[in-house]
Amino acid sequence: MTDEAFEQALINLTETMYRVCYAQLRQKADREDAVQEALKKAWEKRRLLRDESALKPWLVRILINECHNIQRKNRRVIPTEDVMPPPPPEDADGVMHDLILALPEKYRMPVLMIFMEGMNGTEVARALRIPPGTVHSRVHKARQILKSQWEEAQKE
Repeated sequence: MTDEAFEQALINLTETMYRVCYAQLRQKADREDAVQEALKKAWEKRRLLRDESALKPWLVRILINECHNIQRKNRRVIPTEDVMPPPPPEDADGVMHDLILALPEKYRMPVLMIFMEGMNGTEVARALRIPPGTVHSRVHKARQILKSQWEEAQKE
């Protein structure tokens, strides 16, 4: 892949990267830092990518690692959202959004990657470094959790 083609591919995947970050990091500045650092690392290591079809999972894996690095650095900081809870969402989309973000990371990431980013199970498995069967079982479990929480939210 030429440098120009690689650059264009990175530009095309930038929105995807921000959406993946949104599932990991609460602060906008942290999300921006993670995306910027992931893009920088991807550019520096672009020659290591052997299979062009694996670009998206490879880039998402770099991004997830960056998100984890930022989370480690921020462990001692208490964000203001944790002190003051956000106002309750007023619409169904907001409720589902909050339910998805409340899922444990091991369920949240495959759900977002498949349903919001349109990645297939194999791409998600590569990005998360887990077997494809595990991806599918986690998505299934997440859907069960979301269904029960949605039903509870509707009763209130």
